[in-house]
Amino acid sequence: MSLISLENIVKNYKTMRALDGIDLNIEPGVTGLLGPNGAGKSTLIKLLLGLVKLTSGSGTVLGQPLGSHGRRVRNLIGYMPEDDCYIPGMSGVEVVQFAACLSGLPKLEALRRAHEILDFCGMKQERYREIDTFSTGMRQKVKFASSIVHDPQFLILDEPTSGLDPEEREALLTRIRMMWTQLGKSVLISTHILPDVQAICDEVVILSRGKIRLCESLEKLNQTDAPSYQVRIDENESEFLSAMLQLGFAATTTEQKDLVFESDDPQFGEKTWQTALLTGTRIHSIAPVKNSLEGIFMATVEDATDAPEETNANS
Repeated sequence: MSLISLENIVKNYKTMRALDGIDLNIEPGVTGLLGPNGAGKSTLIKLLLGLVKLTSGSGTVLGQPLGSHGRRVRNLIGYMPEDDCYIPGMSGVEVVQFAACLSGLPKLEALRRAHEILDFCGMKQERYREIDTFSTGMRQKVKFASSIVHDPQFLILDEPTSGLDPEEREALLTRIRMMWTQLGKSVLISTHILPDVQAICDEVVILSRGKIRLCESLEKLNQTDAPSYQVRIDENESEFLSAMLQLGFAATTTEQKDLVFESDDPQFGEKTWQTALLTGTRIHSIAPVKNSLEGIFMATVEDATDAPEETNANS
């Protein structure tokens, strides 16, 4: 069963149409929600959480009809908002405990659970400091911990790695991916950081001007029209290229001076390493060429911008 199933969803704010005929099915896994500012991502998330009423259309969220049983749906979802949302003066562990209490856990059990989740999130003694003194990275850990402390079925994360340094970002992405691969909890991650989507997502949804412009598996998006391999070598390039050409493999060169071979030969890798050995060439890496997610995103958004549309809610 789909986690989310939407049919012809429309949401108007007075004369402005934020969502315009959304049809979308999200299956279990990790899904990346992409779109430029003003695309309608925040409105879509609020609809899924039951925080705003739809204008028209129908759908289900975790088997519940969209627009009804909002509190029941929110109990099943872990939501990490983009903006900070905490009570000044509370410590980090108190913030997470409070979130657990709001979900219905008794105070003592909520405290135990808060410590357990903060351990999972890599927060140590700083959990006892007032959250007002926390760095951006520490506040992000607390927000993520608060979103999972009640053991939800489904996570909605809004810009979860915003403001994190590379090490913290990598650690949080690993935890997010673990939620699905080890704990079986599906995730919808809304972000502007495309490498995050490339790193952990199974599906990609692109929203622009209130419409779904693309919904596809990342694996399929990554596939090029013809199988290609990028080879990085450190020396003896001319001898290596000559030997590869004799085997029927022609190459082009990227701006980074890497070699790209287009080939559907299942033994390409083995033949490449053998050629490198024969020519005394040192190969740094061989990797399949993938489509650029950034290029796909930009092309999809540009197509949406070029398309003539009516955005007035009265149209």
